[in-house]
Amino acid sequence: MSHAARCAVVQRWLQQSAAGRPLGLSKATSNLFRDRAASRKTRLDLQDFHHVIALDEGQGWVDVEGCATYEELVREILPLGWMPAVVPQLKTITVGGAAAGVGIEATSFAQGLVHDTVLEIEVLLADGGIVLCRPDNEHRALYFGFPNSYGTLGYALRLRLRVRPVLPFVKVRHERFGSAAAFFDALVRHCDDAAKVDFIDGVVFGADSLVLNLGQFIVQAPSLSDYGGESIYYKSLLERDVDWMRTEDYLWRWDTDWFWCSRRFCAQRLWVRRLLGRKRLNSRTYARLMRLNSRWGLTRGWARLRGWHPESVIQDVDIPVARAEPFLDFLLREVGILPIWICPVREPAGSGPFDLYPLSPVLHVNFGFWDTVQSRVAHEAGHLNRRIEREVARLGGIKSLYSDSFYTRDEFAAAYGMDDYAALKARYDPMGRLPGLYEKCVLRA
Repeated sequence: MSHAARCAVVQRWLQQSAAGRPLGLSKATSNLFRDRAASRKTRLDLQDFHHVIALDEGQGWVDVEGCATYEELVREILPLGWMPAVVPQLKTITVGGAAAGVGIEATSFAQGLVHDTVLEIEVLLADGGIVLCRPDNEHRALYFGFPNSYGTLGYALRLRLRVRPVLPFVKVRHERFGSAAAFFDALVRHCDDAAKVDFIDGVVFGADSLVLNLGQFIVQAPSLSDYGGESIYYKSLLERDVDWMRTEDYLWRWDTDWFWCSRRFCAQRLWVRRLLGRKRLNSRTYARLMRLNSRWGLTRGWARLRGWHPESVIQDVDIPVARAEPFLDFLLREVGILPIWICPVREPAGSGPFDLYPLSPVLHVNFGFWDTVQSRVAHEAGHLNRRIEREVARLGGIKSLYSDSFYTRDEFAAAYGMDDYAALKARYDPMGRLPGLYEKCVLRA
């Protein structure tokens, strides 16, 4: 069945579905890390939209359907010598999800976020209409309003993404620093000299242990590391000065251990890794385990039996680089989660502005920190997450919305362009079949 035929099928289904009932997406997996309230919705199944349609090497773009995972997309075009300009670090992230949310990786210092690499989007609206959104056509408002809309304005059926050529291998240098000041100074220096490096990210292991990772495409490698089995990538950052990987292995270097969150499932023990095997050592397995644990409340119940009050803190925030050091100091002092992933991001010239995720045009630093924080003192729900939201706002940053949020409506409106959103909602979902952004991301609709 062609893409056009799949579009016709889903249009007919939507037009025949109960018009007054709320609409939601039916998905087998999700990379959202917030529980949702139970609700009666008409569930739209778009899982057939997972095909790579065309690669134009001359123009440097790929057409891909919205429910294709980045694993599927990379599998198709990497053997042809190309990769998406930004490849989010987990295999199960879908292309449409990364565009409607916020996708980032180690090319973002030069290429921006995933939505900065989108040339056009074919969006399915709640009434069954399909509109083509480009930065220069009559639906430009939806093009610039789609990122960070999280399926509340429509769903991406097809996207055209920028791609870039690759070489077979990646060489990674690990530069270690004993202070945040020296680390961020080096990060800025390398980002400003982008011609010499293809990938930049980093990890904070402690106040006096920070590692900057600099990747560069190469034609030949003297040896190769494999982090898809027994070896653990993030531990290698403190053990090796230089590393070499196949390009595909580099792109998925974080997926095997979900960065380092596999330790929560004892999956960093050698016998557990051997028992799971390579096919199960990945973010897909850990996400399933996490959702089962969330449903059953096992770790929450065990913690409370021991007198602890746990709070899940799973956040990615973008902070202007000039204020990155004080934000890191806040995290280390007030939150205490380690390690912390660091990824620089800057909108490329001519991109944006994107109304619902307004990044200023300076270099930003993404901080990714994901864990459960235990306290002997009972606090209000979201105690630490609320403090993080306030500190991000105070420092002029912005927070991704894939996990728990606790903003008031006024705080949310100030951070995420709700005046522009209201106009988009009135034009593209006038019947309100899709949830509102605040309702979905804060109230968990």
